[in-house]
Amino acid sequence: MFKVVLLLIMAFFWFLLFYYTILLVSGVLHYKRERERKRRPLLKYPSVAILIPAHNEGLILEDTLNAMMKLRYPGHLDVFLLDDQSIDQTAAVARSFAENFSRIHYIKVPPGEPKGKSRVLNYGLSISQSDYFLVYDADNQPDSDAVTKLVEIAEQTENAAGAVGVVRTLNQNKNLLTRMISIEFQVFQLTMQSGRWKLFNLGSLPGTNMLLRRSVIEELEGYDPYALAEDAELTIRITQKGYVLPIVPYAQTWEQEPENLQTFLKQRTRWLIGNLYLLEKSFKDINFWKGKTFFHSLQHLLTYFVFIFFLITSNVIFVGSLFGINFPEMAAPLLMIWLMSYVVYSIQIISSLAVNQQLSLTSLFVGAIMYFTYAQLFVILLIRAFAIYLYHRVRGLTIGWDKTTRFKAGEKDEAA
Repeated sequence: MFKVVLLLIMAFFWFLLFYYTILLVSGVLHYKRERERKRRPLLKYPSVAILIPAHNEGLILEDTLNAMMKLRYPGHLDVFLLDDQSIDQTAAVARSFAENFSRIHYIKVPPGEPKGKSRVLNYGLSISQSDYFLVYDADNQPDSDAVTKLVEIAEQTENAAGAVGVVRTLNQNKNLLTRMISIEFQVFQLTMQSGRWKLFNLGSLPGTNMLLRRSVIEELEGYDPYALAEDAELTIRITQKGYVLPIVPYAQTWEQEPENLQTFLKQRTRWLIGNLYLLEKSFKDINFWKGKTFFHSLQHLLTYFVFIFFLITSNVIFVGSLFGINFPEMAAPLLMIWLMSYVVYSIQIISSLAVNQQLSLTSLFVGAIMYFTYAQLFVILLIRAFAIYLYHRVRGLTIGWDKTTRFKAGEKDEAA
């Protein structure tokens, strides 16, 4: 029985190594193609409403709204700051901008349940009118041409529900944690976004810097207000309807990431709980497994059940072998897979740093230790998320939205 488990682990890891290698190559090709693409301007640019959900964001909101004022877009553009019951200076900052710039609109969102980003975005959709809407988190500073690039690709891609840009880390040089988060995002966007789009014409909504066609969201009846990972949940329903989400790697926004472990754990636990909710929905609805939606649901299943089982098992065997515990003769091939996993993981990091022009001795060192440190945090986070999710489900409680703590950050040019 033990040998059977080891064989399954080996087969699964070899499959992952092959799959992620193909995604990496595809992602690099997509970045290269997009870099060389000659942009075709539109004859007429559709109207766009930017929706910014905000709860107690006074510390960083001025930087965000200044970035919104620098956006260059040939069509009609409005920015709606959606204030969700803030008790700090959020309202004062937003009203000041709204009084001086016609593009900015301050909207007080009425109280309601369940609390969270999904409900706020639904309200923002109800009070705005535009052909497209574009979601930015309250700490985002998009490049001035980001909206134009997203709209042009959305309009020029057949059956597109919108378009998805990339997220860069504003405070990446703050400490070791922010550097690791920045590298993680770059790897994800190169492989799971650009790579999957190149291979399968599949894209995922990242929660920010995402453009969506209003008519598509109305067809889907808005956001699921109980979804903590509203971006992943909406991705599934968009894919179900046969729409696509093209990836635009040079439509960039810069956002602030957690600067300490406590904030990081709370943020990522919320993300994982949201994905567990989505996985539960997929078990109840056969439509989550039809067409290209199958690939999204399969990835959730592999990540949150199969992968975690194999990862914990291989960790036990790896640590045990270091302490001299004797395993069957399959242990040596398993350790070889550990080495190969590390090599593929490192190649992904080096490639993502290269395409984003971030290669340096510091970034290479951080990347070299991530597999044994940062990547292993996933086990702790998933166990924590499972416990919280099961506790609330058994007791029939709604899981509340846990806001990410903000820090005063510098300019994006300093982080680049």
